[in-house]
Amino acid sequence: MKLVKSKDVSLPMGVLGLTAWADAKRLYAACMDGAIYECDPATGKVTPLPDRHESYASGCVLLPDGKTLISAGYDGCLLWHDLVAKKSIRRVQAHTFWSWRLALSPDGRRVASSTGQYLAGGEKYEPAAAAEPTVKVFDALTGELRQSFDHGPPVTSLAFAPDNRHVAGGNLMGEVRVWDVDAGKVAAEFTTPDFTCWGQIKSPHYCGGIYGLMFPPDGDTLLCCGMGAMADPMAGNGKMRWQRWDWRAAPPKKRDQIRDSDGGTGLMETLAPVPGGGFLMAGRQAQGTWTTAVFAADGKLVASLDTKSRVTQAVFAPDGRKLYLAATVGQPKPVNGKWGDFGRVHVVDVV
Repeated sequence: MKLVKSKDVSLPMGVLGLTAWADAKRLYAACMDGAIYECDPATGKVTPLPDRHESYASGCVLLPDGKTLISAGYDGCLLWHDLVAKKSIRRVQAHTFWSWRLALSPDGRRVASSTGQYLAGGEKYEPAAAAEPTVKVFDALTGELRQSFDHGPPVTSLAFAPDNRHVAGGNLMGEVRVWDVDAGKVAAEFTTPDFTCWGQIKSPHYCGGIYGLMFPPDGDTLLCCGMGAMADPMAGNGKMRWQRWDWRAAPPKKRDQIRDSDGGTGLMETLAPVPGGGFLMAGRQAQGTWTTAVFAADGKLVASLDTKSRVTQAVFAPDGRKLYLAATVGQPKPVNGKWGDFGRVHVVDVV
């Protein structure tokens, strides 16, 4: 397998979230200007949806009918967009702080959002307790709140299991909880210290966190991604890292993790299933040879690509032959008072 970037779709500002129609012929990108853009990857045409968030748009998901899109933002709101009528139909104030992550259940009936602000809670700079539930699950069709769950802030990753019943959240301190949404309680929890650390140089504080979660198709394991320990929080040079956990075991057990020789340093922000088996991990690198890589089901590195950008989310076409990457490149200098585009959707051929 090889990953070959074939083209870029440019957007005005950095892209933090990405979703696609079932055939992947139309994409939707959540951007830092608060807008959701409809993108045609074949022509490169981008069109903003009429309504937008009051701060960064952090994510978006498309319901199975292909007619309704839900977006989340740093304004703490969830927006429902009618793609046929070209208007927003619902705005829900989900949180008083940012919505970090948005996740849709496989059946499209539930949508979850996570929040949480890192404020020092004591002399050791451990996070203070959140002022509100940090994970909320809503009815994706009506917008009604179905469940609220507490987890240490900030909760920077979310994923639904294939059974539609369980949702997982990971946070700054490497703590993972899996909740049974139907029962309204914790089904499993574990802590992995490999994704967080105490920064000692320039700006002492905790840094890192689990930024991506993914349940493989069997639902019995849970993949986590982020970055390993570093002494300087400003450097961003912890090891690129994924781990796989048996979350159903009692207690949960780590099964395996990325080999040190397979990656460099940097923050890994997203995981995605690969059609036919395996998974993709992507993010931003400090040092190394790739920002995006595909791993086989057994964890072996099989392909990689350096996009020269920060990759925040990935979507495969159903046949696995195309890959779309939400990304941000370095912001160019203004020309005649106008800033250049620095958001991208990378179109990648999988050969």
